[in-house]
Amino acid sequence: MARNPERRTTLLDAAIEVLADEGARGLTFRAVDTRAGVPTGTSSNYFSDRDLLLSQVADRIFVRLTPAPDSVDTAVRPAPSRELVVELMRWLARRMAAERACYLGLFELRLEAVRRPELRSRLTGVLRSDLDENIRLHLDSGMPGDADTVRLLYFALTGLLLDHFTVPDLHGERNLDALIETVVTRVVPET
Repeated sequence: MARNPERRTTLLDAAIEVLADEGARGLTFRAVDTRAGVPTGTSSNYFSDRDLLLSQVADRIFVRLTPAPDSVDTAVRPAPSRELVVELMRWLARRMAAERACYLGLFELRLEAVRRPELRSRLTGVLRSDLDENIRLHLDSGMPGDADTVRLLYFALTGLLLDHFTVPDLHGERNLDALIETVVTRVVPET
């Protein structure tokens, strides 16, 4: 197996782009090689099979979507309030929009996980860990609400972003920021 970490990262980033643009069915070694601009056969030297490629693409997506710890610390520094939760949710939405290919790739991986138990198990573990960390951060920072508040916000933001990226006209004139504010106002108790 090839051991050039920069090349592996380039291939994984190319795979994310293919996944976002062409879906899981379009994710082939040849498509990854083409997108990465490397000779045909390069990605098969790095990933022994498609399952390994999918698994490592999932890992790379989470690396790209995870904010730097100092940015999270800065974001939660103001006094806990419903208004801060609105701002944090908007911040998360902007982060996801900036990594649109990753987020669409994650949707594709979720669909692929329906047919691939090993991928499902891996995604479940990573998503559960991420949700648990969000709950911990919310509670530790003294934000209003409880663990279920965070779960509801997670479900709502996931759905809003799915609509925003796939059928943006579904909500008519209401933009994402306004929808986020509505969700937070209805879910998060006043302090």
